[in-house]
Amino acid sequence: MSIFESIIIAIVEGLTEYLPVSSTGHMIITEWLLKLENTDFLKLFTVAIQLGAIMAVVVLYYKKFFKSLDFYYKLAVAFIPAGIFGFLLNDLIDELLESPLTVGITLLVGGIVLLFTDKWFAGNPEEEREVTYLEAFKIGLFQVISLIPGVSRSGATIIGGLTQKLSRKQAAEFSFFLAVPTMLAATGYKLLKYFKSSGISSEELKLLSIGNLVAFIVAIIAIKGFIGILNRFGFKPFGWYRIAVGIIILIALYQQS
Repeated sequence: MSIFESIIIAIVEGLTEYLPVSSTGHMIITEWLLKLENTDFLKLFTVAIQLGAIMAVVVLYYKKFFKSLDFYYKLAVAFIPAGIFGFLLNDLIDELLESPLTVGITLLVGGIVLLFTDKWFAGNPEEEREVTYLEAFKIGLFQVISLIPGVSRSGATIIGGLTQKLSRKQAAEFSFFLAVPTMLAATGYKLLKYFKSSGISSEELKLLSIGNLVAFIVAIIAIKGFIGILNRFGFKPFGWYRIAVGIIILIALYQQS
């Protein structure tokens, strides 16, 4: 992987991490289009640069992270389901990371779901309130679905928040916050596993550093834009986008077969 290729992938990550379109799915497709060899480092890079995008949340919402310990306890409760299933299904998830077909199908199906999301939750109140521990856990269960590449972690957890009668804005923000422990754990686990198996070279560290920095900068811009689009247009634009990209991927794969 060259520095240019790492920057391209990081831009895609930063743009899509907080949109309900699946950042992992878009990175897999980007890597496929760039014809990158599917190495262990590429799998690590795909996960680890998400940490840069996650840090954008900490910077933009830093006041929330100093509010109370209760905030962290609820994030921990919400993280538990994905943490358990992510650990148990790690090898299967790695296999799915190699599958553009999986991404194409999940983008298409997820897009159809988003077309109806605004209608399903039209009655949700707009005012913000405290999320309970049980609600946090239920949102965490939705995050388990996003372990499948192409599903979208943000999309699954935002819908999870909406099922708990949160407003669109609050559901989106809780999804942002939940990304922090989730991606910290995923990145730490992947780095430790990779380091134990082969060690990390100085060139690989450079690529990871550049990727995380680019993803961080782009994600800050994307977060602000997403909240504005969500409040104004709802989920339908993202639904149509997912359907279009999913169909294009499936057609391209069919033509290659």
